[in-house]
Amino acid sequence: MTSTEYHYYIITKKPQFPEHIKPGRICYIREYCLSAELKTSPTLKTLPVFLMGLNSPLDYRIEVSCMEKLSVQEAELLQALSEDTERLKWFKQRDALKTALGLTVGTEVTVEEEGKKLRGTIRYIGHITEPVYSGVLSGTLFGIELQGADRKKGHTDGTFGHKEFFSCDRKCGIFAPFSRVRPLVHSSSPSHPEPSPQPEPDELTPGDRVTYFINDTCRHGMVVDIQEKDGQHIVQISTDRDETGKTGGEVKVPLHMVAKGEVPAEPESMDIDAPLVQGDTDDQCMSLSVNSVVEVTLGAGNLHGIIRWIGVLPNRKETMVGLELEEDKGVSDGTFKNERYFECPPKRALFVKLSSCRPDSRFQSFSANHTETMPMLEDKEEETEHSTGTLDPVLPLSTEQIHQFLIGRMKGIQGHCNSCYMDAALFSLFSCSSVLDSMLFKSTAPQDAPIQKTLLHDIVNPLRSKGFVEGRHIMKLRQLLQKHGYSHSFTTDEKDPEEFLIVIMHHILSLDPLLKLSAGGKVQESYCYQIFLDQNHSLVLPTVQQLLEHSFHSAGLKLAEVPSCLILQMPRFGKKFKMFDKIIPSLELDITDLLSEGPQQCMLCGKVAEQECADCFKDPVFSTTGFKLFCMLCSSKVHSHPQRRSHQPTRLDIPKGYLSHGIPHALTRDKLELFAVLCIETSHYVSFVKHGPNSRDWIFFDSMADRQGERDGFNIPEVQACPEGDGETEPSEQPTFPPSRLPESGRGPLPSSG
Repeated sequence: MTSTEYHYYIITKKPQFPEHIKPGRICYIREYCLSAELKTSPTLKTLPVFLMGLNSPLDYRIEVSCMEKLSVQEAELLQALSEDTERLKWFKQRDALKTALGLTVGTEVTVEEEGKKLRGTIRYIGHITEPVYSGVLSGTLFGIELQGADRKKGHTDGTFGHKEFFSCDRKCGIFAPFSRVRPLVHSSSPSHPEPSPQPEPDELTPGDRVTYFINDTCRHGMVVDIQEKDGQHIVQISTDRDETGKTGGEVKVPLHMVAKGEVPAEPESMDIDAPLVQGDTDDQCMSLSVNSVVEVTLGAGNLHGIIRWIGVLPNRKETMVGLELEEDKGVSDGTFKNERYFECPPKRALFVKLSSCRPDSRFQSFSANHTETMPMLEDKEEETEHSTGTLDPVLPLSTEQIHQFLIGRMKGIQGHCNSCYMDAALFSLFSCSSVLDSMLFKSTAPQDAPIQKTLLHDIVNPLRSKGFVEGRHIMKLRQLLQKHGYSHSFTTDEKDPEEFLIVIMHHILSLDPLLKLSAGGKVQESYCYQIFLDQNHSLVLPTVQQLLEHSFHSAGLKLAEVPSCLILQMPRFGKKFKMFDKIIPSLELDITDLLSEGPQQCMLCGKVAEQECADCFKDPVFSTTGFKLFCMLCSSKVHSHPQRRSHQPTRLDIPKGYLSHGIPHALTRDKLELFAVLCIETSHYVSFVKHGPNSRDWIFFDSMADRQGERDGFNIPEVQACPEGDGETEPSEQPTFPPSRLPESGRGPLPSSG
């Protein structure tokens, strides 16, 4: 999940629940969940955390007194250890952890291998497997090249899984966790140890960003080459801007006048050595305030951002603003002269004069230049709605309305600044369905009312009444979420759709959980379900039906009741691993066999089922979908086969009266109908949405289908009829999802409604 931060803990005492969790297990919680918990209760007694290594989609509330906080680096080091007891043992040895964190590539070490201490040099530090799920860490290992007499006592040449992490001769390398690695101490005698040689300073390499100094002026650039002349190292730098104000030049600077990275400058040069170009008029800045979306023209061009602070800086008479920029072209994280004025990611803050700012012209140009393509967008009507403050709902779009004014360019929700996750999620949930409309009118806390009002008034109603939502309204929603403290990067970074949905549904609007899962007699509530699979599955091109059944089967889960809306997250993958190339959407999801209560049918004769066999679930002789449920007679016949005599069927909990009446075919099936698929295409989120009763009534939405202009331009959203064909196919046939648009096995919810 891109740009999502996690907090990690190690369990140091056995918690009361769950009983099978032992001390030494590492767990984690998302930052926005922790912030929401702290907002609810500053003195936390328990936290809802996910446990590493369980392959379970459920979180557990564990006592805070049973856990201790870990840094990400500490968690990665400890995760490389396989046993909980070993992990806890080394966690308590804080000096060993601290030493391991200080090890660098090139450090001479000893590594324990089969009871012997071998000498070598660290060549690689990191993980050698990709994490399958977000939040889950791969353990940090040390790749060591053995030296001297210990060469050829290893087991690798620096490769693992056909990937090279470092290079050495065959059997001269070892991958080991920190618990087996110690820095080598050189000594002239056992009683007079000599300290290890100090590591050399980091050398610059071509491509590094640097700060260099000429005539006491701080400038920035990129290293092109490093040369040695007359015993002195000279750095050749491609300049951002030289002393004459020109860009794209090159200078040669002595190494001692170059610093690696970009040293923040003072406000006078926060535009990276370029004077500010003043705004056109004072009128434009009169309406600007904190959270206004603005642009500022510097010598290097236009930059766009959000005002996070307005005031007076030391030794400045003019009113200044602190901007959080869209791109990493600032100089700090919201601090000025070691004093913090606001918080943002590094290199995103820029302090400029208020008079230098003006409203973001990308949205102004859209309003001025494209009204002819959107005849239903009228500012006057919008102002009237705002003045009356009405919250009357607008019904979802019908099939006739879809074809009338939603299909085409500049339709749907306009994307802006990594907002596609939110655009696609909101379009999927509200354009053609009312299944979650209750969240738009649910009573909420006064401080959260603006978020609910913006969601209904500025997004859902315009989408349904006009077929278009401007990007600034989505930005307004993101600003409100960020202001409430759920994330410091809601306005700039890509998020996971489920993170946004959980914040809205749970933390803001306190919507009742959509999903109730039964596991081991206990019921847990959730807003969406992450599909997990065990490693022994045989699925190749699976349907959602198969994935859900396999996930429930491996986790021992059941549905406690039929959900009104089921949001599924497909199996996740790392950057270099895909669990499935494609997943086939199931237009109907049969959840009858997934329910924990109620009568179920024998899969062979249709009578009331009395037994379920988990061993038969993956037997290839049966259907690839559906739990394997049998009446007593069919179960006896099935398990009389020699290959299935070892199976152990379990009794089902059948409501009283069903067996005595013996109704063979009167049982009904509980099914959910697919109404939206949210998936990834060309690195950003898009969605398919069903708008009518026929199986081919689908549309495809992309909030960033095209773009007008470059940095100063804007995104053009588009809604297309799906399938992309000549329309001659009968309505009853399967809808055409083009092969390039089949959802990949990755991120994104897949909602279904009953």
